[in-house]
Amino acid sequence: MSEKDTQPLVSPKHFYPRLLRYAGFSSLIIGFSLLIGMLGYQLCTGRGWIDAFYNASMILTGMGPGLDMNELTPHQQQVTKVFSGFYALYSGVVFLAASGLILSPVLHRFFRIFHLDLKN
Repeated sequence: MSEKDTQPLVSPKHFYPRLLRYAGFSSLIIGFSLLIGMLGYQLCTGRGWIDAFYNASMILTGMGPGLDMNELTPHQQQVTKVFSGFYALYSGVVFLAASGLILSPVLHRFFRIFHLDLKN
């Protein structure tokens, strides 16, 4: 884990593997979330996996839905809208968690380098 306040700063030889490990965890979370979205769009719309990937990745990255709802039946439209809403809420949380996970070793090192005391 991270070094304590009283310990010296770890060398780049130890820091970069930690950074890669955190980026790997973040990638797993994003990949799992993309899979959830793809399965949801596949079940809701009945379209192919490429369309499901496209729609899930558009929502996950915050670009908005890429789906044309006019091509779906009224029942599919309702189900897809509900799924898209919940998936968009979930994706926002995943984005913040993944960003925090990637940035945490960098920010920890930054605060340690400048000896910033955040304990008040």
